[in-house]
Amino acid sequence: DLVESGGGLVQPGGSLRLSCTASQFTLDYYSVGWFRQAPGKEREGVSCISHSSDGTYYADSVKGRFSIFRDNAKNTAYLQMDSLKSDDTAVYYCAADLFGECHADSMPPRRDYDYWGQGTQVTVSS
Repeated sequence: DLVESGGGLVQPGGSLRLSCTASQFTLDYYSVGWFRQAPGKEREGVSCISHSSDGTYYADSVKGRFSIFRDNAKNTAYLQMDSLKSDDTAVYYCAADLFGECHADSMPPRRDYDYWGQGTQVTVSS
């Protein structure tokens, strides 16, 4: 299972750090993707980090504002979100893909992921 944490209410321009921790399995061999779903919209891929940390992907809408990294010793991946905008408001999900690879221009599609978290709400509002 995957458990997300770190969501909440933040003002525009603020920051949040989301965490994604695996239980009952090790994340070492999994790429980790972050997705988000806003009300009435499709779930979209936001960012991804390869199992070896040598590949990362960012959607154009978050490039330069979000950073993804992982700490395998803690069995956790993170999404640092800075300069948040109201458009970033959504439920954020993390997912793990065995031996998945992330590239600068692509991330594995939703169907490739083996585990999903329950989601954490991020609300950007003044």
